[in-house]
Amino acid sequence: MNKFTENIFAKKNIPLLLAVLLGALGGFLYWKFIGCESGTCKIKSVWYWSTLYGAVFGYLIGDISLGIVRKFRKKSDKGSLPADQ
Repeated sequence: MNKFTENIFAKKNIPLLLAVLLGALGGFLYWKFIGCESGTCKIKSVWYWSTLYGAVFGYLIGDISLGIVRKFRKKSDKGSLPADQ
Protein backbone atom coordinates (compact mmCIF):
# COMPACT_ATOMS: atom_id res chain seq x y z
CA MET A 1 0.00 0.00 0.00
CA ASN A 2 1.25 3.43 -0.81
CA LYS A 3 0.77 6.54 1.33
CA PHE A 4 -2.24 7.73 -0.67
CA THR A 5 -4.27 4.54 -0.17
CA GLU A 6 -3.22 4.37 3.50
CA ASN A 7 -4.47 7.94 4.03
CA ILE A 8 -7.83 7.15 2.39
CA PHE A 9 -8.16 3.96 4.46
CA ALA A 10 -7.42 5.87 7.67
CA LYS A 11 -9.82 8.71 6.89
CA LYS A 12 -12.59 6.28 6.00
CA ASN A 13 -12.22 4.15 9.14
CA ILE A 14 -11.32 6.66 11.88
CA PRO A 15 -14.98 7.33 12.85
CA LEU A 16 -15.63 3.60 13.11
CA LEU A 17 -12.49 3.09 15.19
CA LEU A 18 -13.59 5.90 17.52
CA ALA A 19 -17.01 4.26 17.89
CA VAL A 20 -15.34 0.95 18.84
CA LEU A 21 -13.10 2.67 21.38
CA LEU A 22 -16.02 4.58 22.91
CA GLY A 23 -18.02 1.36 23.11
CA ALA A 24 -15.13 -0.43 24.80
CA LEU A 25 -14.78 2.42 27.26
CA GLY A 26 -18.52 2.29 27.92
CA GLY A 27 -18.34 -1.46 28.52
CA PHE A 28 -15.46 -1.06 30.94
CA LEU A 29 -17.21 1.72 32.84
CA TYR A 30 -20.35 -0.40 32.99
CA TRP A 31 -18.35 -3.21 34.59
CA LYS A 32 -16.62 -0.81 36.97
CA PHE A 33 -19.69 0.98 38.30
CA ILE A 34 -22.63 -1.38 37.70
CA GLY A 35 -21.07 -4.83 37.14
CA CYS A 36 -22.01 -8.10 38.77
CA GLU A 37 -20.71 -8.63 42.28
CA SER A 38 -21.71 -12.26 42.65
CA GLY A 39 -19.64 -13.39 39.66
CA THR A 40 -22.46 -15.44 38.16
CA CYS A 41 -23.13 -13.02 35.30
CA LYS A 42 -21.16 -14.23 32.27
CA ILE A 43 -20.74 -10.88 30.54
CA LYS A 44 -20.56 -8.47 33.47
CA SER A 45 -18.50 -10.47 35.96
CA VAL A 46 -15.09 -9.93 34.30
CA TRP A 47 -13.81 -6.61 32.90
CA TYR A 48 -12.58 -7.94 29.58
CA TRP A 49 -15.93 -9.52 28.62
CA SER A 50 -17.89 -6.36 29.28
CA THR A 51 -15.24 -4.29 27.47
CA LEU A 52 -15.39 -6.60 24.46
CA TYR A 53 -19.19 -6.56 24.55
CA GLY A 54 -19.13 -2.75 24.61
CA ALA A 55 -16.68 -2.64 21.70
CA VAL A 56 -18.97 -4.86 19.62
CA PHE A 57 -21.94 -2.62 20.39
CA GLY A 58 -19.82 0.43 19.55
CA TYR A 59 -18.90 -1.12 16.21
CA LEU A 60 -22.51 -1.95 15.38
CA ILE A 61 -23.84 1.48 16.32
CA GLY A 62 -20.95 3.22 14.55
CA ASP A 63 -21.37 1.17 11.38
CA ILE A 64 -25.11 1.78 11.23
CA SER A 65 -24.78 5.51 11.87
CA LEU A 66 -21.93 5.90 9.36
CA GLY A 67 -24.01 4.10 6.75
CA ILE A 68 -26.88 6.51 7.34
CA VAL A 69 -24.58 9.55 7.17
CA ARG A 70 -22.89 8.36 3.98
CA LYS A 71 -26.25 7.60 2.37
CA PHE A 72 -27.52 11.08 3.30
CA ARG A 73 -24.36 12.75 1.96
CA LYS A 74 -24.56 10.82 -1.30
CA LYS A 75 -28.20 11.78 -1.70
CA SER A 76 -27.51 15.46 -0.96
CA ASP A 77 -24.54 15.51 -3.37
CA LYS A 78 -26.74 14.24 -6.21
CA GLY A 79 -29.25 17.04 -5.70
CA SER A 80 -26.74 19.89 -5.65
CA LEU A 81 -25.95 21.90 -8.77
CA PRO A 82 -22.38 22.57 -9.89
CA ALA A 83 -21.05 26.03 -9.00
CA ASP A 84 -20.32 26.94 -12.64
CA GLN A 85 -23.95 26.85 -13.75
